[in-house]
Amino acid sequence: MSASFDLDAPDHFTTGAVGPVGERVFYIQGRQKGRLVTLKSEKEQVRALATYLAQILDKLPTASEPTPQSLDLVEPVDAAWPVASLGLGWDEKRQRIVVVAESVVDEEGEEPATARFAITRAQAAAFVERTESLVKAGRPICPMCSQPRDPAGHVCPRSNGHVVTA
Repeated sequence: MSASFDLDAPDHFTTGAVGPVGERVFYIQGRQKGRLVTLKSEKEQVRALATYLAQILDKLPTASEPTPQSLDLVEPVDAAWPVASLGLGWDEKRQRIVVVAESVVDEEGEEPATARFAITRAQAAAFVERTESLVKAGRPICPMCSQPRDPAGHVCPRSNGHVVTA
C-alpha cells in the first residue's frame, strides 16, 4: 500500500507539467514544513480540479490572504503515486478548501492511499490560474472532435479518416 499524506496547512500548492508538448506528465504538488508531496495526475484531472476550484471560489467571499509567490514545481519531482480520483470540500471552521486525492489501487480489496491538502483561497486561485496557463501551452484542440491536434497533423474521427492540419 502506498503512503498517505495529510497537509493541513501547506505553504506550497501547485500543479505543473514535465516533458515536451504532447508527452507532458502532469503533477499536483504540496509542501508543508519541508515535507514535499508530489502526485502524478492526468491533464484532465488537473483541468477538472481547477474548474471545480474556480466554482467554489465564486461562491465564497474573498479573503485577504497572501498570494503564493512561486507556482513552480519543487525539485525533485518524484511522484509518490498516480491519482485515481480527486474530491473537494470546504472546511468552514478553518476557512480552507480541502482537496483529497486517492491513489490507483493495484490489488482488489486494497484500500487506496490518500493525500489531503487544506489550502487557502489564494492558493486555490493561484492553482486555477496556473492550470489555465498550462492547458493553453498544450496542443491546440481540434474544433471538430475536441481532441488535441498533433503538430504533424491530426486524423480526426469526424473527418472520415482524412488528416486535418493546423
